[in-house]
Amino acid sequence: MFKNISKLAIIFIFGAGGGIFASQILWPQSDVSVPVIETKEITIEENTALQDAIEKIRKSIVAIKTETKEGKTITGSGLAVTNDGLVVTLSEIVPKKGNFVFFVDGQTPNWHILKRDEENNLALIKVEQSNLSTVAFVDFDQVRLGQRVFLLGIIFEKNGRLEAVNEGIVSSLSSDRIKTNIIEKSALSGSALFNIKGELLGLNVIDSEGKVTAIPVTKIRAFLGR
Repeated sequence: MFKNISKLAIIFIFGAGGGIFASQILWPQSDVSVPVIETKEITIEENTALQDAIEKIRKSIVAIKTETKEGKTITGSGLAVTNDGLVVTLSEIVPKKGNFVFFVDGQTPNWHILKRDEENNLALIKVEQSNLSTVAFVDFDQVRLGQRVFLLGIIFEKNGRLEAVNEGIVSSLSSDRIKTNIIEKSALSGSALFNIKGELLGLNVIDSEGKVTAIPVTKIRAFLGR
C-alpha cells in the first residue's frame, strides 16, 4: 500500500509540474488578456475625447434657414470663424435674393452677406452679434487617410432645432476635397467636419446619395484671407 501511495505522489508531482510548465512556457496566459484590455482602454479614451470635443465646439455651429424667392425652404449649418460675428457657410444654403435667418447661440441677429465664392461654394456672412465661440483650424498637412473624424451640425424639425453628430473616417484626400465614409441627410449640408481634437477640417457638402465630402480648411482659409 505504501508503494502505491508513493507512486500516486510521484505521478501527482510530475503532473502538477507539467501543468505549470505548459501554462507558463507553452501557453502563457498574460499574452491572451493584454490586447483585450488595451483595446477597451483605447475605445474608452476615444469616446471620451469625442464627447469633450463636441462640448468644446458646439456653440460655434450656426443654424441657417432660407426661404427662396420661388418659395422653397433650404436649411443647413454654418460656422462662426471670428468672435465678432463672421460666419462661413455653403453658398448654396444662402442663394442670392433669399430671405435668411441665422440662429447663433439661441439668438437671431441681423446679418449681411460680405462675399461669395461660387466656384468653391462658399459664402461669408457678418452677423450683428459679438462674443461668438470659435474653433481652431487643423494643419492640413497633418490630415491622414483613415483618420477618425466627425461632423456636427443643426437640423430643423417640427419641435425645433436639434444638434446632430455623425462620425467616420477620411476615405479619400486631396487639396480640393476631403471625402469621408459618412452617410447623412442633406439637411446637414454646411455642417462642419472635425478631427477628434475638435479642430476644423472643412465644411460638408452632401450629395444626393448622402455621401459626405468636405471643402477643406485650405480653401476656407484662402476665402477668409487667413
